[in-house]
Amino acid sequence: MRALVEDMAGDHPARPCLVLSNRAEAGGIAWARERGIPTEVVDHRPFQGDRAAFEAALGAALAPHRPDLICLAGFMRKLTGGFTDAWAGRMINIHPSLLPKYRGLHTHARALEAGDSRHGCTVHEVTAALDDGPILGQASLAVAPEDGPESLAARVLELEHRLYPAVLRRFAAGDRRPVTLTA
Repeated sequence: MRALVEDMAGDHPARPCLVLSNRAEAGGIAWARERGIPTEVVDHRPFQGDRAAFEAALGAALAPHRPDLICLAGFMRKLTGGFTDAWAGRMINIHPSLLPKYRGLHTHARALEAGDSRHGCTVHEVTAALDDGPILGQASLAVAPEDGPESLAARVLELEHRLYPAVLRRFAAGDRRPVTLTA
């Protein structure tokens, strides 16, 4: 989120209108407030598995800010078709694997266990299917022999901070051609 916001300056076709989280203690909330960016928190815990009610609360929090698009960054909740369909073609996410490989969690460990020689991250349009949707960009790097899940995650995170802003810049300008970065 920070990399996206920091890139949204000058000739960038988008501006941040809201930082929304389901966790009040998320570091991005305080960071955004310090920069004068509106923030909202919709805690998922009171909804106790009622995804529709949680998503309605997300929609209510978003509505006054009238975003043109949504960029998910570290939002670890699965969204249903009721929410994603309303934002079809206007919601993107970054995932720490070279999709379609390794949807879901523990992607770095899974890539190492599989003996992959390359690993990376993907920006994609969000659909109701987990870590699915049209791919808008990928960045990859060589897996080093000494890599463990933590070191690989740290190296991929550096790629995420380059890839996601590059994809958002294009996407916000209406260009959905995939971005490819190789390290």
